[in-house]
Amino acid sequence: MSLQTISAAGLAERYKSGKPCELIDVRTPTEYREVHVEFAKNVPLDQLDPAAVMRGHNGNSSEPLYIICLKGGRSKQACEAFLKKGFTNVVSVEGGTTACEQTNLPLVRGKKTISLERQVRIAAGSLVLLGVILGWQVHPGFYGLSAFVGAGLLFAGLTDTCGMGMLLSKMPWNQ
Repeated sequence: MSLQTISAAGLAERYKSGKPCELIDVRTPTEYREVHVEFAKNVPLDQLDPAAVMRGHNGNSSEPLYIICLKGGRSKQACEAFLKKGFTNVVSVEGGTTACEQTNLPLVRGKKTISLERQVRIAAGSLVLLGVILGWQVHPGFYGLSAFVGAGLLFAGLTDTCGMGMLLSKMPWNQ
């Protein structure tokens, strides 16, 4: 079965018409607290148990379960996890919460935080710079740190899976 999607405008239209819109937000709790669609429930991607979510699904099984994240990448991963477990009535919200901000869906805004994506860029950039400085000043072997981070970023770009992002999402400030 292929991945089903809906635009943020389509979700807003469905919500306004009174149709059931059970929405799961798979971002980190910190990202969710910053801004989220009012009727979204937070179930972080790294804690996602498709069977448990479907057991708690409010509507009947004929009603779709909508999945959202910041821009759409993690919601697609979450939908794929549901599909692998045999749950086919899941729909990824294209453009994520960012696109929902352009609609008139009700949003809840909280404390501004540094996004996980930005945290990854800060950590990766710091490690690359540290590797170059240590390789230049201490020992050429430290250039390997920069190469390791570069390889990790290449892998993340090719697979849409970021190990550093997963690690940072477990840090206390992201809980």
